[in-house]
Amino acid sequence: MGYMIGVDVGGTFTDFSVFHQDTGELFHYKDSSTPADPSRAIMNGILAILEQEHTSARSVQYLAHGTTVGTNALIERKGAKVGLITTEGFKDLMEIGNQKRPSLYNLKAQKPAPLIPAGCNQTVKERIRYDGQVHTPLDEQGARRAIRELKRMGVQAVAVCTLFSFINPGHEKRIRELIQEEFPQAYVTLSSELTPEFREYSRMSTTVLNSYLGPVMKRYVSNFQNSLHELGVTAEPYITQSNGAIISIRETIDCPIKCAVSGPSAGVVAATYIGRQCGADKIITFDMGGTSADISLIEHYTPSVTNERVVEGYPARIPMINIVTIGAGGGSVARIDNGGALKVGPESAGAVPGPACYGRSGTRPTVTDANIVLGKLNQRRILGGRMEVHLDRAVQAIEAHVCKEAGLPLEEAANGIITVVNSNMVRAIRSVSVEKGYDAREFTLMAFGGAGPLHACEVAQELGIERVLIPPNPGTLCSLGLLLADIKFDMSRTLILPAQAENLERVNGQFAEMERQGTAALEREGVPVQNRSFEYKIDMRYQRQNFEISVPVPAGKLTPELLEKALADFHQEHQRAYGYCNEQAAVQLVSYRVSAVGQIEKPGMSPRPLCGEPFAGEPSEIRQVMFQRGEGRVPTPVYERGALRPGQRVEGPCILEQMDTTTVIPPEWSARADGYGNLVLDYRKEGQQ
Repeated sequence: MGYMIGVDVGGTFTDFSVFHQDTGELFHYKDSSTPADPSRAIMNGILAILEQEHTSARSVQYLAHGTTVGTNALIERKGAKVGLITTEGFKDLMEIGNQKRPSLYNLKAQKPAPLIPAGCNQTVKERIRYDGQVHTPLDEQGARRAIRELKRMGVQAVAVCTLFSFINPGHEKRIRELIQEEFPQAYVTLSSELTPEFREYSRMSTTVLNSYLGPVMKRYVSNFQNSLHELGVTAEPYITQSNGAIISIRETIDCPIKCAVSGPSAGVVAATYIGRQCGADKIITFDMGGTSADISLIEHYTPSVTNERVVEGYPARIPMINIVTIGAGGGSVARIDNGGALKVGPESAGAVPGPACYGRSGTRPTVTDANIVLGKLNQRRILGGRMEVHLDRAVQAIEAHVCKEAGLPLEEAANGIITVVNSNMVRAIRSVSVEKGYDAREFTLMAFGGAGPLHACEVAQELGIERVLIPPNPGTLCSLGLLLADIKFDMSRTLILPAQAENLERVNGQFAEMERQGTAALEREGVPVQNRSFEYKIDMRYQRQNFEISVPVPAGKLTPELLEKALADFHQEHQRAYGYCNEQAAVQLVSYRVSAVGQIEKPGMSPRPLCGEPFAGEPSEIRQVMFQRGEGRVPTPVYERGALRPGQRVEGPCILEQMDTTTVIPPEWSARADGYGNLVLDYRKEGQQ
């Protein structure tokens, strides 16, 4: 027994959640991120935790890490030099794409910069038919010439994507053998192994992205693993996937695209876990950190998952938790644009130089500076007193860059910054709820991240949401999610069939093949048989439709009765998503999905007994605070959150402070602590006592 550690690297802070397996204690730690080398902040934090606990590195039994290395490599275009081998006649598919403009109404919008350098997209003579039959055999000599040309051009990675390889992967596998003979040092991705599904552009794009990230992620995770070993940590680390699960270093190197947006997904995993504890089966997650805000939707304790997502302009056909990310964080910079309008974000001051109030050479105003000026944040120290802040510098920044240019008084300018950033986040929440056919008012808003609880009530009020849920340690919820995530492997196959009983044998054959593949993957991870489970889905559509709806099915062996149930679920989901359904129309089964899940040991969290006494905490100060929709500053008591015991309630306006965040409870809101330490914030309607 020993320690389980989850580490989430953010743009401003690196968060740690630590569970002591012997005592059952769960605690959290934060430190500033080191953008130049993210692993340095991780090592510094682990050393600080070990020193604090008076223990050695060998006591670390489990370590999971959410990384932004892949995301940053895509954003900054710092991936590997990648080459492509595809079927003759299709070399320009990455440039042609799906023939959609990047922005429907902006004729000047540019397509994303090509990932494949000029001359590095090579073709080979081969052709496989739609039914898997070989129409034109592979020209192996031509393939060797293409491989040698890529080697001559200095590529580091090769993506192989041929037509209909998802039906018959024989030619792609032979091309890989030829690469191993001619260019063994190249990183290679086969589309038939990474994403064996139809739609050649999405499949090719995903394959190219994987090869583009492969050498970068391989270098990072290898260095990370070596640094841990030098520190004395013997446990093999896990990396978070974009689907919210974890995989080993070995699997990460093979499929880095699965970790492209891994960081925010861990927060959704933790939110799902806490929602189940509290009986909140409909949740919109609101994760606002220093750089961005991440929004997702959970229904019936199940996060919304998308099977394809655009990553930096390119489609990635990999299962990912459906998270909308916008540039709205505590470090988001406020400015007056050329038209005289106040804008906030997406540019962020990050960890360095940071908001002006941090005193780290930052001079431009940010959301954090505005919150300090308005009194919502502690105007002297944050992070539990570990970090000093400077009110005067926040005032100077807002006056110089907003007040002076827009002719606004200080308080109006600071309040305007908060109004703008809140509006940005309201639009993002509507995009995952209202625009998808959900009524946001039926959901609980779960706020976390270092800045989420600061803005949650005001954002919820704009949306008509009357309940906000704030976890015990919201600033480190993503790192906690890393201790709650399971191992998961997602597999898929495409085989288009009419949704009829005579095709069930072929469908069940697809499921059985993927079950075998998933079982082998879980065995490689050392998951005991009793901890394994499987989840099944079918992508369905009406005949002649262009897109599918994914429908869960209860078992990997369909019967006519289960097929009828799946069809009914499909019609119902189509009605919700698009406003209509046609139960008489012919339905097609398109793709089949299996998730192989390996459950891991999780921290135990037991509820504490509720206190029957009213809250009688003494405020640490009475601060003059300006709230949204308010006409002036309001005397507001400030309490330590820990003073609110389970079952006790406090009425707004008030502020609750803790090490990792600050919770703002405006007038007309109240907060109570539940047995698990969560804050449940409720809006009091007009006339309600």
